[in-house]
Amino acid sequence: MQGASNDNVIRLDARRGPHRCEATTTTGRPCRNHAIEGERYCRVHGRQRANAPAIAPSESPTSDQELRDALVDLDAAPSVIDRLSAFMTRRLKGDYPIDEFGYDEELSREILLPLLRPLYEHYFRIRTLGMSRIPNEGPALLVANHSGTIPIDAVMMQYAVATEHPAERVVRSIGADLVWAAPFVSHLARKTGNAVACDEDAYALLERDQLVAVFPEGFKGVGKGWNERYRLQRFGRGGFIEVALRARVPIVPVAIVGAEEAFPMVANAKALATLLRFPYFPITPTFPLLGPLGLLPLPSRWVIEFGEPIPMDGYPDDAADDKMFVFDLTDSIRDRIQQMVYKGLKYRGSAFL
Repeated sequence: MQGASNDNVIRLDARRGPHRCEATTTTGRPCRNHAIEGERYCRVHGRQRANAPAIAPSESPTSDQELRDALVDLDAAPSVIDRLSAFMTRRLKGDYPIDEFGYDEELSREILLPLLRPLYEHYFRIRTLGMSRIPNEGPALLVANHSGTIPIDAVMMQYAVATEHPAERVVRSIGADLVWAAPFVSHLARKTGNAVACDEDAYALLERDQLVAVFPEGFKGVGKGWNERYRLQRFGRGGFIEVALRARVPIVPVAIVGAEEAFPMVANAKALATLLRFPYFPITPTFPLLGPLGLLPLPSRWVIEFGEPIPMDGYPDDAADDKMFVFDLTDSIRDRIQQMVYKGLKYRGSAFL
């Protein structure tokens, strides 16, 4: 009789269902999910606990409360919405720094550069060579070829150095007058660190240990026809050489391959360019035939190579005043970049596949 009564007794712990998760949510309330059988946490908090960074034994939690606090910290990581909200708050309050040239580092790095990533990595599939040749610190003058009808080669080079260089340095490109005459483009150019094409701005940036980029071909480079692709035009009067000699900063030659196929210019409507006061008016296979859609670049493959720095501090102090010497040195650097372009074309292979 005693044994039968014992068989009918239901233990209290046997009636109890699955116990609750022991973690605390970001609001400070206990988690209401059921814990995994045989575990202390639910699937959500158990996964977070498993993915949490390893903690040194001396720093490991020693109590249930410390474990709960650690899980709260994981849940409290700022989301994309939180970061965007904080960014907009700073913008509305004007609580963000810009330098004397108008460069807005937060806007450039947090908003604009991420927008370029799909174009850089997946559309143009850009490969870089010799990135480590750019100094990690101190001033330098980057001298590059210019091509592609619409000068996006400067933007791609800036992105490459800002994201792939060990020091993630900012390239301060020198822009022509037409850039600063365009209402929206000029504002964006300032915000991303570009400067006016004048010696004063170039010297000021170099004195601040900045990387300054120049494109000596100018509009002759971006406005050349398809039959002259990858043939470097004349490098002006060598003004960039005079700047480098007087500032005594190294020159880093840069060769950009890929922009020519992105916007292949088959003709130049000179009469229309004169009417609109443009240096050239491009006719491409898609523009103006497709209207605004014709301004979209073709998905060409790119290669950007950074050459060995050329020191400029070993020349006499008055070397910049010797016009013949400046001309010869300008021509020498142009030839070097031309050979780098040929090398980049061979390295890249097919323009699109």
